[in-house]
Amino acid sequence: MLPMAGGPRPGNLLAGLDPDQLAAVEAPRGPVCVLAGAGTGKTRTIVSRITHLIHSGHVTPGQVLAVTFTARAAGEMRTRLLAMDVHGAQARTFHAAALRQLRYFWPRVVGDAPWDLVDGKLRLVGQAAHRAGAGTERDTLRDLASEIEWAKASLVAPEDYPAAAARARRDTPAPAEQVAKVYTAYESLKNAARVLDFDDLLLHTAAALEEHSAVAEEFRDRYRCFVVDEYQDVTPLQQRVLDAWLGHRDDLTVVGDANQTIYSFAGASPRPLLDFTRRFPEATVVRLERDYRSTPEVVSLANRVISAARDRPAGSRLRLIGQRPTGPEPVFAEYDDEPAEAAAVAGRIKELVEQGTPLSEIAVLYRVNAQSEVYEQALAELELPYLVRGGERFFARQEVRQAMAALRTACGRPPEGELPAVVRALLAPLGLSDEPPAGGSARERWEALLALVELGEELVATVADADLHRYVAELEQRAQAQHPPTVEGVTLASLHAAKGLEWDAVFLVGVADGTMPIQHADGDDAAIEEERRLLYVGVTRARVHLSLTWALSRTAGGKRYRRRSRFLYGLIPENHPTARVAAVRQQETPRPAMGRGMTPVRYCRVCGDKLVGTMPVKLGRCQHCPSDLDEGLLAALREWRVDRAKGLKVPPYVIFTDATLLAIAEQRPADRAALVSISGIGAAKLDRFGAEVLSLISGVHRSSDV
Repeated sequence: MLPMAGGPRPGNLLAGLDPDQLAAVEAPRGPVCVLAGAGTGKTRTIVSRITHLIHSGHVTPGQVLAVTFTARAAGEMRTRLLAMDVHGAQARTFHAAALRQLRYFWPRVVGDAPWDLVDGKLRLVGQAAHRAGAGTERDTLRDLASEIEWAKASLVAPEDYPAAAARARRDTPAPAEQVAKVYTAYESLKNAARVLDFDDLLLHTAAALEEHSAVAEEFRDRYRCFVVDEYQDVTPLQQRVLDAWLGHRDDLTVVGDANQTIYSFAGASPRPLLDFTRRFPEATVVRLERDYRSTPEVVSLANRVISAARDRPAGSRLRLIGQRPTGPEPVFAEYDDEPAEAAAVAGRIKELVEQGTPLSEIAVLYRVNAQSEVYEQALAELELPYLVRGGERFFARQEVRQAMAALRTACGRPPEGELPAVVRALLAPLGLSDEPPAGGSARERWEALLALVELGEELVATVADADLHRYVAELEQRAQAQHPPTVEGVTLASLHAAKGLEWDAVFLVGVADGTMPIQHADGDDAAIEEERRLLYVGVTRARVHLSLTWALSRTAGGKRYRRRSRFLYGLIPENHPTARVAAVRQQETPRPAMGRGMTPVRYCRVCGDKLVGTMPVKLGRCQHCPSDLDEGLLAALREWRVDRAKGLKVPPYVIFTDATLLAIAEQRPADRAALVSISGIGAAKLDRFGAEVLSLISGVHRSSDV
């Protein structure tokens, strides 16, 4: 086969690859296993291998199916393939690939109209739980849904669930036999409603290929070459689908890193990756260890984190070799409490921004989503924009939907000019001005629209002669894959959500025992080691600046009973201040003497007990003590906050958080001293809003007395 017209020639394609990447790209057709450490250029290697196989005549683009585990990763792979002028190769998630195949084969296999995907699994799980006599609280239903997902991903039938859960040492949300009953009822309800969940897409696809030879033959005639990214995260169900795709063939390339296995709780296992050469003894194995992402200082810490793991399989012993210029040493810091930790992190972020680091190149990563609130508040206090990963999706935002509608309409009679300028002109009526607004929701809208323009600039740089039609098609594809462009703002994300991403500056927060590793992992060596791998993933997200912090207390003034994560022992230099501070503080009495910078202990205004927890401190009372909420005052405060936020062009929470408004409406402070005593109201906010709030309280009281 001749090289593809218009695309990069093989010589240019291979230029710039290091020897190991080149070995992976040029490996002969057949089973290939690429053990790729973090930051070693695995996506470039995958895309180059696919392009090389096509140029070499082994396959045509339409015969390639590349699968990965997130829509974002699949979207990035498609973008890079297009930049290589490879058109027609499929790059999808397992579920997206299965959905496409199932829709095509369904009439032949089942015979009636395709079943819809279930819209909101919790409703059916709730009905099933009610039938089984299990709890129906929302958190319980989420846990039950997760157990059903784990069972299906692990190829465990309802009747086998109790034994399988015991073997896997699952922390079940209800007795295992009762979970099995919920699972059985859920499947029955789902089938009666003629709907499928996401796991069914994989189960039915595998069954169609396994049980219908004509279907399997047609599929295998279409797809000849398979590439699987993040192979360490494959579940037994996904492996079954992959086996059904392959049949007896071996034209398979897998890429993975057992050191980044962090989804065992969902049924993922690195075993297929580690056992690849047992299944395919003739496989080519390539190790990628040159790290092009992070500075040598970050790489050194990452190696030390993972080298402490116990019983590491041979296939996971990758040792990263930093390729970037030297940078700053990772920072370790200890704080009295989480609010102090968050304030310090926000302050350091502001310094980095002032020194030129873009907001979108900074991330705060934590173990569980509940940790985000205190960082949201600390960033808001400094008026630093942020985005919570896992919050509202970019393409679901109103201004983005309006923009896409305007762009689609313009395709009928596209304006003349270069694509970025055309897009900017079309979005100007929606709020894309030359200069950004001062802040708040208008600024967020402006930044989202600007991100669409920048996407046009990116497309022009990678696709020759890109026009508005091509740009809108790219937007539609990204919206379907949930692959948003970059929007300016500090990223707040859990460590799991950060997998596959990278930033110039990363703040790993809450690195304390009980959080990292998480408390429920104690007593389970395998779970502890997975927590260590999670920390390793977090460390390897950083390119230049890396900070690891922890707090000795959750709440301001609380007992400092925590200690730094066991994973940090041996990582912090012995002469580092935190190495001494932690040892000293473990000997302190529960009621330390007040010192400079410490927050006083607070007591309940109702019963007099010591307050423990963010909300009790904020409200000034224990959770079990009666509330004396003035609902009229709360409504008036909320209305006032909305008006002030609009006037200042900031989000309402920047004025006062909901919790602070609730505390004011309960305590009804009569003067500045009483107002500033409420947690969350500092001197700056007292000076800016104190007189208005006190006047509002007084006015509401007068009207209620009439």
